[in-house]
Amino acid sequence: MLAELKGLNEECGVFGIWGHPDAAQITYYGLHSLQHRGQEGAGIVVSNGEKLRIVKGEGLVNEVFGNGGLEQLQGKAAIGHVRYATAGGGGIQNVQPLLFNSQVGGLAIAHNGNLVNANDLKHQLENQGSIFQTTSDTEVLAHLTRKSGYTKIKDRVKNALTMLKGAYAFLVMTEKKMIVALDPNGLRPLSLGRLGDAWVVASETCAFDIVGAKFERDVEPGELIVINDEGIHSERFSLMTNRAMCSMEYIYFSRPDSNINGINVHTARKNLGKQLAIEAPIEADVITGVPDSSISAAIGYAEQSGIPYELGLIKNRYVGRTFIKPSQSLREQGVKMKLSAVRGVVEGKRVVMVDDSIVRGTTSRRIVNMLREAGATEVHVCISSPPMKNPCFYGIDTSTHEELIASSHSVEEIRELIGADTLTFLSPEGLVKAIGRPFEGETRGQCMACFTGKYPTEIFPDTVLPHEKVFS
Repeated sequence: MLAELKGLNEECGVFGIWGHPDAAQITYYGLHSLQHRGQEGAGIVVSNGEKLRIVKGEGLVNEVFGNGGLEQLQGKAAIGHVRYATAGGGGIQNVQPLLFNSQVGGLAIAHNGNLVNANDLKHQLENQGSIFQTTSDTEVLAHLTRKSGYTKIKDRVKNALTMLKGAYAFLVMTEKKMIVALDPNGLRPLSLGRLGDAWVVASETCAFDIVGAKFERDVEPGELIVINDEGIHSERFSLMTNRAMCSMEYIYFSRPDSNINGINVHTARKNLGKQLAIEAPIEADVITGVPDSSISAAIGYAEQSGIPYELGLIKNRYVGRTFIKPSQSLREQGVKMKLSAVRGVVEGKRVVMVDDSIVRGTTSRRIVNMLREAGATEVHVCISSPPMKNPCFYGIDTSTHEELIASSHSVEEIRELIGADTLTFLSPEGLVKAIGRPFEGETRGQCMACFTGKYPTEIFPDTVLPHEKVFS
């Protein structure tokens, strides 16, 4: 659905390339392909082998770099970042990559995820004399790296990573090398590719398709990769790995044309819809999905049920994002500006509305009302994921139970609140079965914490305080 209206935002996307004369331009296109992962800020740092240069700003990728910004970035290596701003994490100072300069050289960092022990580490570092320039948890890695007693940057980063808890896909760049690291749980996607003789790293494989790179492999949990002019070197910074890929990457966040750990996102979403149809068979005339992330699941539901799929809801792609404000009245107006019901499709029909999730429930209620106003005689809401009952601390901006309607309401209560004739959620078991990851325990290497409350890492007490919620 529409992330900015639903209140469900994934915080970041990262892209990096080493060994190409047009590194900044390629990174620009790579970030464009990852724009869905963050629309509040973007930045690129380039190395020419002697110095790191940065251009970053608030806004969309084309807004940040549309006025000659790329011309300032000359070099054969680059890392880039797109982000969402969250409570406590806004402002130009938090737009990534973060760039730090010292007598020994520059250090640039781009991060997708959230560190659950960031506040604890910040207190320790500040007591040791560190001064933080941002409110981003990403800066913790820079301070830990600088304070490490090791001589080589690889060893300093590797040592720092062992102190971090939570979700992180890091790109770290100096003038001479790029370091890639993924947390021991592999909570966020990160892939490695080739573009001619150059190495490319991206949050999603769709970025490789855009820039013409070839997918090589996924970065493994607990893996550290060093890329420089001599080539590529891989080693482990953690042997204690427990894969727990975020389920919401398959359900909602990633682009349908991306592959996550070998599974195509569109295929996974179609299978979620098919499984939903098996678990929740409904007598209806038409199936429709909420654009855009729910379309695949709606198609799957239609194929499994035999009920025709139709475009009962249309997304207006020419409405800017600037009107979206955190006030209730503008959120309501935002739904009407972003979505329209197709009267010719739904009038006089029993409609199954397939969506990927319900967060607060307010947007679902407005869309149900929209379908009824367009003449739908019945509206059955089917959700291709289990109820989101628990906050996420790994990089999704739902860090309190109060933000999640399913944490305090039963399915029947939610149905009444959104005004649907019926409401069905996919079961946790059905979710795991439909995505079809290789068997790695009962969850098959997926993080199910927002559904089950079983977190793959320790959660530190100060992480759950709303006023200290700071995402990378």
